[in-house]
This record gives sequence, C-alpha cells and structure tokens, in this order.
Amino acid sequence: MLEITYHGHSAVQLTTGEHSIMIDPFITGNALAATKLADIKVSHILLTHGHQDHILDAVELAKQNDATIIATHELATYLGWQGVKTIGMNLGGSLRLPFGKVKMTQAFHSSGVIVDEQKQIVYMGMPAGFVIEMGGKTVYHAGDTGLFGDMKLLGELHDIDLAFLPIGDLFTMGPEDALVAAKWIKTDFVVPIHYNTFPPIKQDGDAFVAALAEEDIRGNALKPGEVLRLP
Repeated sequence: MLEITYHGHSAVQLTTGEHSIMIDPFITGNALAATKLADIKVSHILLTHGHQDHILDAVELAKQNDATIIATHELATYLGWQGVKTIGMNLGGSLRLPFGKVKMTQAFHSSGVIVDEQKQIVYMGMPAGFVIEMGGKTVYHAGDTGLFGDMKLLGELHDIDLAFLPIGDLFTMGPEDALVAAKWIKTDFVVPIHYNTFPPIKQDGDAFVAALAEEDIRGNALKPGEVLRLP
C-alpha cells in the first residue's frame, strides 16, 4: 500500500509502512495548504530544483524531523551549509535508500535562489524530476518542466504506476502538453500539480482529468490535504 498526500502546489508526501518522504515542500508560503508544517513527519526530502516555491520549507522540515535532503549537488551543498543533512546527486544517477530507490531524471526548466537584497541569483544546478520505487510502486514526479521528447524513454525504461505532472502553464507545461507527456510515459494514473497556487498558473484540474479519461488514462485532481491510496 502506497499512501499519497497532496499538500498543494508540487508538494507530495509518499508513505508506506514506517517510511514517509516529501517532495518539494512548500507549505508555509502556500495560502491553499491544508496542513501545518509542524504536523508533517518524514525521513527524507526530495527537491527537484532551487526555486523558492519548491524549497521554502525544506530546511525547517529537515530540522524538525532530523530528515535528509536529496537534491542536485549544488542545491544539496547550499542547504547543507544551513545545518541539515544532505545527499547530493545528479541527472541520471540513482540512489538506494531505506524506503526504496530514487533515480534523478532530467527536466527542462531553470534553477536558482534569488537574493533580493543583493540583487543576485545563485545558481542551483540543473532542474530535475524523480522516478521513485517505493511500496511496490513506481512513481514519477516530473518537477517543473516543459514537454520534452525523452519522456518517451521514461515510459520505455520504467513501468510508471503514478505520475505527478505540472499543468500550470507559463512556467511549466500546460494541460495540453501534460496530456501528451502522460501518453508518452505510459503511466496508469496522473495527478496534476503546480497549478492554482497563484493567479498566473490557474487551471482546471478536473478538466485535465477528463481529458486524460478520453485517452483511457486515470487521473485525480487532488485537493491540498487530500490522500490517495494505491494498493
């Protein structure tokens, strides 16, 4: 049994048995979040890239749980300087952990921390996605990305049970491209992410799920705080 808790935006928690992990925690900065950061218990935190709407709560969540952050080398190094445990990796690499296996995939986006006071942008390595093997399931979290042809390879290399795909448009794929991505990766089930958090990325998640159904792909536009269970 794999339990999926959607915390809004791109923040996803995966739990099976004694293990629980979080991807891209963005709780305190999300007005739509339904869960308090202090109530989230995890052992590992996976970060797709260095933008604030994906890493804002990573350090605090890691400290309150003594959890380990997994990210690209540059981002892991940067966050490690803030007093948390980190593991750096890079695109194409894989890592075995107590809960299963993580492989870092490519994504087409940008990645950096903006320091407004100094008018500087700190480079945080390449953006990424993750293929996660956990609880007998294979989960793909695309991170922030546009559509790219090598998503077809992901569908050939992995039997993806569940995919989290961004649909917000403007900064990532929109619904039309996300639908193509869902077909290319040959997944059984899609949960849309990275939409409705802010006005510029407002989308109709239910309409996207309906479009998936027309392609015989199951989907669920989870609300923040909602839980999905895969037997």
